[in-house]
Amino acid sequence: MGPFEIGAIAIIGGLAFAAYEVHMKNKHRASATDVDALRAEIQQLKERVITLESIVTDQSYQLKDQISRL
Repeated sequence: MGPFEIGAIAIIGGLAFAAYEVHMKNKHRASATDVDALRAEIQQLKERVITLESIVTDQSYQLKDQISRL
């Protein structure tokens, strides 16, 4: 194997490694549809928390809780 082949293999190996690094960096990025789905789910969870907070802070709920403790 001559110096030309060794140089060509080194260049091809370097390019392959660079392409692999780019692939690994972009592998974990979320797509726009994934982000939109997560935002919709977060909005639904926020609405559920608001509903639960209104139930727990309601006077009749607190009164039932106090009666059950007696």
